[in-house]
Amino acid sequence: MKKMKSSCTVYFASELFTLKHLIGNAWLAEAIYEKSHGGYRCLLPQDLELRSSTPRNIRDMDLRALLACDLALFCFDGTELDAGTVVEFMFAKFADIPAVILRTDLRAAGDGSDPWNLMASFYPRTANVVIDSLATYKTTSVRRRRLDEVVRLAGQHSSAAAQLACEQIAGACVRALDRVREIKPIMPGHLREEVYNWLALMPGLRGKQRALRREFEKVLERKVDKDLL
Repeated sequence: MKKMKSSCTVYFASELFTLKHLIGNAWLAEAIYEKSHGGYRCLLPQDLELRSSTPRNIRDMDLRALLACDLALFCFDGTELDAGTVVEFMFAKFADIPAVILRTDLRAAGDGSDPWNLMASFYPRTANVVIDSLATYKTTSVRRRRLDEVVRLAGQHSSAAAQLACEQIAGACVRALDRVREIKPIMPGHLREEVYNWLALMPGLRGKQRALRREFEKVLERKVDKDLL
């Protein structure tokens, strides 16, 4: 893969409530950076949020970080989608941000063509990556099945297989990010300024309205300069 002329920031929306979430998010974000040769730099909310902050401040910080990013990746795992991730996905679509939906959960949990709630499907500038992570892990670890358990644990063979599976999934995410990056915006040019002014007001972010509108105007300017809007 050729290195991109300019790197893009990717908002990484996912659950971050358990050790498994935190480790998985970090591994995948780093693998995406490596597979894209630095072309995609994932921003992890788990590295932004301060637990000592108020819930509203955390929400405001996440929404502003999402809007400032060039693209976004949304993890749609679970029998029920994480509510915060879905809210962020919809906010991204309001802003016409190119997005990739990733599902690594082998369980079918949808009521349409996708394995998630149909209300989160069919949005423009969006690509889906649906991978059975357990099957991918089993495939990468097939040569290690006959190892003694002590050898497997001492040699960290399970984590090595998990890392290989993560790298395969990261490669699929990079290809999907490449695709959505090339899709033309659907937001008409004459509406861009009005929409982003509205997005500065709609969530009820704390701060002076004039400052928020100026912040969002600068975000819009950067996106236009990078041909994202």
